[in-house]
Amino acid sequence: MGPAEIAVVAGVGIAAAVIFFIVGYFLRKATAEKKIKSAEAEAQRLVDEARKDAESAKKEILVEAKDEAFKIKNDAEREAKERRTEVQRQERRISQKEENLDRKLENLEKKEETLNNKIKANEARMEEIEKSIVEQNEMLQRIAEMTTEEARELLMSRVESETRHEMAMKLSELEEEYRETAEDKAKNLIALAIQRCAADSVSEQTVSVVALPNDEMKGRIIGREGRNIRAIETLTGVDLIIDDTPEAIAISTFDPVRREVARLALEKLVSDGRIHPSRVEDMVEKCRKEVDVAIKKAGEQATFETGIHGLNPELIKLLGRLRYRTSYGQNVLRHSIEVSLLSGMIASELGVDVNVARRAGLLHDIGKAMTHEIDGSHVQIGVDIARKYKESKEIIHAIEAHHGDVEPTTYIAMIVQAADAISAARPGARRENLENYIKRLQKLEEIASSFKGIEKAFAIQAGREIRIMVKPEEVSDDEMIFLARDIARKVESELEYPGQIKINVVRETRQSEYAK
Repeated sequence: MGPAEIAVVAGVGIAAAVIFFIVGYFLRKATAEKKIKSAEAEAQRLVDEARKDAESAKKEILVEAKDEAFKIKNDAEREAKERRTEVQRQERRISQKEENLDRKLENLEKKEETLNNKIKANEARMEEIEKSIVEQNEMLQRIAEMTTEEARELLMSRVESETRHEMAMKLSELEEEYRETAEDKAKNLIALAIQRCAADSVSEQTVSVVALPNDEMKGRIIGREGRNIRAIETLTGVDLIIDDTPEAIAISTFDPVRREVARLALEKLVSDGRIHPSRVEDMVEKCRKEVDVAIKKAGEQATFETGIHGLNPELIKLLGRLRYRTSYGQNVLRHSIEVSLLSGMIASELGVDVNVARRAGLLHDIGKAMTHEIDGSHVQIGVDIARKYKESKEIIHAIEAHHGDVEPTTYIAMIVQAADAISAARPGARRENLENYIKRLQKLEEIASSFKGIEKAFAIQAGREIRIMVKPEEVSDDEMIFLARDIARKVESELEYPGQIKINVVRETRQSEYAK
């Protein structure tokens, strides 16, 4: 192929390329225009949808805003209505108060006017009375030839006599009414408590006596040069009394626990037959442990019988020690249990806490367990022990007040005081030394005879009653009431006694005449 052909072919190729380029350009332009139109149509659609959504949201927001505005408006109207109602109510109350005040003011004005009238009337009456008194005084002076002072003394004595008579009659009526109600209830309550509490009335002996198989045993107990008896007395802290009493040895000591240890040890030594200092030491130690166990068991048994729980173990041991303590022959532990049961029964009838009453009754004499070791009264010792072992204030006060050392201020203290008196005063509970008994009767008669106008005084009913005969010309019927009360107060303050003593004052007027 020649150059001319090549040039022709190249020209044709260039023309074809240009044509293809132009065709491609127009095709691309047409395609682009279609895409632009499609995009514009899509954009217009999106704009239209956005407008629709915006209008819908706008409508919803407007609806919600209207609802909220309506709700706020309703709340505001309701609140305004409530406030108007409250204001109206307050206005009505204020108007009512004003009306009441007006009425009260009117009443006060009327009362003031009435009072002024009464004052004026009283003043007029007082003037009349003063004039009458002056006239009566002048008349009395003229009639009786007495001065004003003498007349005043006579008038005062008459008024005092009449007033005293009225007071005595009123006091007698009140006491009679009290006896008809309070005494019946108290007797029924105490009788019910005593009936429900079955307690023994056996007086215990405080002297321990050990029986011997024969009199030869006395020599063996004494030992060579008294070494055995010295060992026993030194280890137990007691005194052995070996006298002419056949086949018996008495044990003497102020401490009942030591006496019990010595008694047990001596009985075991006598039954064993081997008596020498080393054996005595072993036996005493063994018996001391046995007594400690018995003390603990006695305390636990006391708490079991009374139904009391939560006591300190040391308090339980001290309760057990009371098993070997007596008071006028009455076992103190049995007495404490009895007081506890009585206190619980009385408390249940009165509606008071039964558990506290029983606890106070059981612990009221706890100080007697330590009276041989600590100086002071058993009441104060018991108070100190109760405080030491964290007992409640109510229990401590009941212990402190059960003998009247302080005035009882709680129901529990009064109940324990009454139960203690019941347990100690019932027949057979205690035995009293004859000499002390006679002295108490003599003192009772001396107290009654120390008052003015007493003719005779007799202590009867084993000191439970004092019968007093008065001189009728010196003591009137009205004065008898005050005399009996004064004697009772003096007996309470100067004499110690179990239970109560009846003061019976008798006034008798006799007139004799002989027909001839």
